[in-house]
Amino acid sequence: MNDTLEKSIGQLVAEDYRTAQVFKAHKIDFCCKGNRTLTEVATKKGLNLEAISEELEAVRSNGQENLPDFKTWPLDLLIDYIEKTHHRYVEKQIPVLKQYLNKLCRVHGERHPELFDIFEQFNTSAGELSMHMKKEELVLFPYIRKMVAGPTGSEALEKPHFGSVSNPIQMMMEEHDNEGERFRTIAKLSNDYTPPEDACNTYRVAFSLLQEFEDDLHRHIHLENNILFPKSEKLENTLKNH
Repeated sequence: MNDTLEKSIGQLVAEDYRTAQVFKAHKIDFCCKGNRTLTEVATKKGLNLEAISEELEAVRSNGQENLPDFKTWPLDLLIDYIEKTHHRYVEKQIPVLKQYLNKLCRVHGERHPELFDIFEQFNTSAGELSMHMKKEELVLFPYIRKMVAGPTGSEALEKPHFGSVSNPIQMMMEEHDNEGERFRTIAKLSNDYTPPEDACNTYRVAFSLLQEFEDDLHRHIHLENNILFPKSEKLENTLKNH
């Protein structure tokens, strides 16, 4: 129990991703704000700390599922996974969701004006996420791969133009915060992705896809903020001291 209270929420999820379902149920952000302890969050939100700790224990004692233990993966393998799983998913789903939301606004926008706000928020997110992923793929990730490969022969690792890996990481984390906030707004506008009584099948599918997109974003941000970024900073420090 003490172990649970002392660790950050991000650490708890990094150790066992199934705990994320408990944090989601209590509307606790485990990806963008994963650096807080459970005690801090429970005190701030007025939540029952003991009850949440028991829920976490129940999930963890239920036998491990066949989930990859990402925190043990080499960083270059984790980057490959993030790009091929999460970046590709975002690229594939953005045009699909835009098409659905555009149709919803046309057909149902008059009766449900909040759809226009949802579409606007998603459009902004789509543009920002696309730029964000490109920065990772062209600037940050190649440097982390270089660090993993290590210095070649007698040559020291070339210092990047951005100084320390912490600089682009800080920028990526701020952008993660912005997207987390945007999707909190979308969730609120859509009544936690609950279609209204008069919703047609397209409406239901669109909301389901939006929720799936948010879930994927949470996993994506979690892998970077709570595993990839801290381990990259640690690796850079190790290389500097050698």
